[in-house]
Amino acid sequence: MKHLGKTPLFRGPKGKPLSGSIAEIGYLRLGGLDQWVMIRGESLANPPLILLHGGPGFTEMRLFRHFNAPLEKSFTVVNWDQRGAGKSFDRKIPKSSMITEQFIADLDELVDAVCKRLRQDKVTIFGHSWGSALGVLYAARFPEKVAAYVGSGQIGNWPAGELSSYAFVLAEAERRNNRKAIKQLRAIGLPPHTAKRLWVQRAWLDRVEGHPGGMSLWKFGRIILGGPESSIFDLPNIRRGFLFSLDAMWAEVSALNLMKAVPALQMPVFFFLGRRDHQVPAETSVAYFDVLTAPLKKLLWFEESRHEPFVDEPAKFNAAMAELVRPVSVR
Repeated sequence: MKHLGKTPLFRGPKGKPLSGSIAEIGYLRLGGLDQWVMIRGESLANPPLILLHGGPGFTEMRLFRHFNAPLEKSFTVVNWDQRGAGKSFDRKIPKSSMITEQFIADLDELVDAVCKRLRQDKVTIFGHSWGSALGVLYAARFPEKVAAYVGSGQIGNWPAGELSSYAFVLAEAERRNNRKAIKQLRAIGLPPHTAKRLWVQRAWLDRVEGHPGGMSLWKFGRIILGGPESSIFDLPNIRRGFLFSLDAMWAEVSALNLMKAVPALQMPVFFFLGRRDHQVPAETSVAYFDVLTAPLKKLLWFEESRHEPFVDEPAKFNAAMAELVRPVSVR
């Protein structure tokens, strides 16, 4: 069951819809499939910001709406459930279409549609985790359409990152003398992992690090399924989409090495990194930042954050987007 959802209008002091604002939800035909898109912003004059979620296949729309709604004051924010994820999941999606090249093509159609709808020439892209790989690949392919790029949980050399992540969680299990964790982690062996074996590593990493923002699983679930844009009816497709996407894409995407594939970008680049990130280990993100060539680049540390700085330190994240990224997005 697909649940389109609804999103509240921006209203002025007297409760009337705010002139020049936008709050829309709908399905766009991208790459031959209906894909869910939400556009929100207090002023159409603000630069468009496309949020690329991670996974592959894990929608983060409700996290951004809950923790990062202030972005809608500085940007026109575009949330997109990518092919196979969340509200865009469909059992009829060909598994053969779940490849990086198709996602780049889908994103390009989305960028063109957003620019046309908002009467803008370029977009700013924020990519998180898998979305940071997609965002970098897109920005390199279509630099004339991207005003600025921001990455968090930034992929660099993905195989190296998986090795580091596995080593960390195994070392933590040994330090805590968790025999069950040690046994299961040693059983799956060193990366590269299949999607099935990855679940084992990530499950133990989650137990070691906890959920984003230090939330309980109950609170995390309430946020993911809460608000007018989402519903309990989304839960089956959120789960199915994540499992389907990861199974279909993991072998390809986990072999990506952006240090070789994209050594340079032609727009301002920002890396917002969680100091405690061990899912995409921060040292691998820094290694990519160091070799990446761009006309302007800045690395900002989020000292109290793990893999999701926009959740762990939302006030700092929202301020950095407004104060650092927006000025170069409007030039």
